Amino acid sequence: MRTLVLHPIHGGRSERDADDALAEAVSLAEALDLDVVSSAPVPLARSRAATLFGSGKVEAIATQVAEGDIGLVIVDGTLSPVQQRNLERAWKAKVLDRTGLILEIFGERARTREGVLQVELAHLNYQKSRLVRSWTHLERQRGGFGFLGGPGETQIEADRRALNERILRIREALGKVVRTRGQHRAARRRRSQPVVALVGYTNAGKSTLFNRLTGSSVLSKDMLFATLDPTMRAIDLPGGISAILSDTVGFIADLPTQLVAAFRATLEDVLDADLILHVRDISHPETELQAQNVRGILADLGVEIGEDGPLVEVWNKIDRLDPSRAEAIAVTAGRMGRTCAISAMTGQGIETLRRTIARELSAPVHEETLHLGFGQGRHRAWLFDRNLVVAETQTDEGYDIAVRWSDLDRTRYGAI
Repeated sequence: MRTLVLHPIHGGRSERDADDALAEAVSLAEALDLDVVSSAPVPLARSRAATLFGSGKVEAIATQVAEGDIGLVIVDGTLSPVQQRNLERAWKAKVLDRTGLILEIFGERARTREGVLQVELAHLNYQKSRLVRSWTHLERQRGGFGFLGGPGETQIEADRRALNERILRIREALGKVVRTRGQHRAARRRRSQPVVALVGYTNAGKSTLFNRLTGSSVLSKDMLFATLDPTMRAIDLPGGISAILSDTVGFIADLPTQLVAAFRATLEDVLDADLILHVRDISHPETELQAQNVRGILADLGVEIGEDGPLVEVWNKIDRLDPSRAEAIAVTAGRMGRTCAISAMTGQGIETLRRTIARELSAPVHEETLHLGFGQGRHRAWLFDRNLVVAETQTDEGYDIAVRWSDLDRTRYGAI
């Protein structure tokens, strides 16, 4: 479909560079194989409640759409249902905002049952607010029997009720998936296998790194959101250490709130990981802004990202830098301690990264005796689930439990 991409710049300025933000929006469109025939940043002195853009700009874009035979206009921002409806009428073309576009990509890429359910849940929550523009028969009323809606129920009320019922069923199905994943995590802990999770901005090279470390062939393309469903593989590390490596969905600026909530189950592996590798495209001009976005989402999820947190930064794609710049980046990373400069594509720096992962997973452990009351069953179960208990003795007051754990385990225990 012939597509026009617009990036609104509110107040005439943007935290992100307008050209880079527009390029990302175009990449999102191309990820759906859309034919982007034109793209442009659009400065906004103020937002109009009815159309977002001013009347003159709306008319100018309408002319461009008609002359270019454009069937889809993507607005790289958030549109209200009213704005979306009015722009579609004015431009006589389909209009998608950033949230709708990302949902389309996720819907096309999800493969596992969990991924499909999560995408459908996010899409239904998004659609609930847009019933006003999704139906042409909303003002009609119908009578009916109990299972069709009561007398006088409007079509929009019936549609909203049907959406709510479907959302409830999906949440119940996702609950089962989450419990199953929890059982799998518990089984891995009982086998004393640490989990290493890859996180990062979309297209940072996580799947390429995953394939490099595991010898797998997970889809890896120079494309936004090439990976949606979580993938896990065993890896062997220096010192005879084995671990589970988990690839996750990429993060992105202005990630729709519906998707943050819907994909929380996917990201639970990150919450439970013994080590997180934050993969960054160090060659990207906005690498620091992308990193801030990832850190913000991790913080929202409750992941500790301070100096003592279980996180290593991986500066990827140094092969895209000129040799002198790549060397300077590698030297800087080496001085920082918990940072590795690599190229997942060429293999440069991979052995250093493997040694770093092994060192982080070999953190010192010590034994300690905890005194738990009978009412602290949740704490006791947590210790056993993570295979931390060395011995247990029941007393009149509760349990004396000898544990062997790391400082990170102790911190997590304290947060229960």
